[in-house]
Amino acid sequence: MSSAIQGAIVFFLVLAGGSPSVLAQIENSAPPVFPGQTEGDFTIKGFHFNSGEVLPELRLHYVTIGTPHRDSVGAIDNAVLMLHATGGGATSLLTHLQGPLFGPSQSLDLTRWYLIFPDSIGHGKSSKPSDGMRARFPHYGYEDMVVAQHRLVTEKLGVTHLRLVMGMSMGAMHTWLWGERYPEMMDGLFPIGSLPVATNGRNRLWRHMIVEAIRNDPEWKNGDYQQQPHGYSRIAPLVAIMTGNPVRQFEAYPTQAAADAWYEGITASAHQKDANDTLYQYDASSDYNPSPDLEKIKAKLLAIEFEDDQINAPEFAALDREMPRVKSGRYVIIPTVKQSNGEAGNIANGELWVSHLHDLLGSLTH
Repeated sequence: MSSAIQGAIVFFLVLAGGSPSVLAQIENSAPPVFPGQTEGDFTIKGFHFNSGEVLPELRLHYVTIGTPHRDSVGAIDNAVLMLHATGGGATSLLTHLQGPLFGPSQSLDLTRWYLIFPDSIGHGKSSKPSDGMRARFPHYGYEDMVVAQHRLVTEKLGVTHLRLVMGMSMGAMHTWLWGERYPEMMDGLFPIGSLPVATNGRNRLWRHMIVEAIRNDPEWKNGDYQQQPHGYSRIAPLVAIMTGNPVRQFEAYPTQAAADAWYEGITASAHQKDANDTLYQYDASSDYNPSPDLEKIKAKLLAIEFEDDQINAPEFAALDREMPRVKSGRYVIIPTVKQSNGEAGNIANGELWVSHLHDLLGSLTH
């Protein structure tokens, strides 16, 4: 596992308030290897972004596991697209979902399903600012990321129809866009931890704070720094506040010394992340707003939300308002239990939502 991907996993768990023993297990674990696992790169020549910018070559890295099955006319009919969260990637998603999903008789049993894990633009081993262009890298949005994913699936992997599109946090937001932009292409949609509305309120506020903290850091030098600036690492504890469960964090860090050590862990881990990559990742959500086109979704959609999610709180009532516009859509609110740990912890804990995934897959018709 690359140090960047491993760092992203550890950082994700640090933010959620993960225990030191769990973090040590992740740091020392070998990368997962699954039946039929392959990985590769897809290069798109002359990729046009919505900003009007053009990248001569856009590289999308991907991992697939399982074996594609072909129907009577030779089309792949068992593909599932798996979309990761902000700052993550294919490897991190594989790592934290391997327990509850991919084994024999589990929901995504690899003897039945062909799973596709892209590294989205700006993430993992796909093209990103830190490859060399720095702040001259084209400014991408979620719409661009979804277009690139679609081209990977159809042009590189030859998949013309997906049984399911499933995503977490940012990947869940992409899942809504997939349902609108390519409504005939999938049978099911399973967004975990997102709302089908523009980023607004404190969701927009904390993202904007991160972007501005980096841009206004004198060490950033308009993206042309030689040493990683500290602006993001200083504000990274805000991400922990937003994505975690305050009760679990109070329990995990019950003393001043423990909380201070947690702060040190967050800032140290955050400082390992490239500031330009992080800025672009958070700024990319600026164009996200699936609300106007919800009626276009044709696939069965089951949205998973969490009672203790502070970013997509049920109290916002956005799903109550918007879901009736999705013809075959419904949502489930997962109640807070002892193992709940806010948005970051809950999306990574498949045990909380895997039964609903199983039900959705069982309801899909060919």
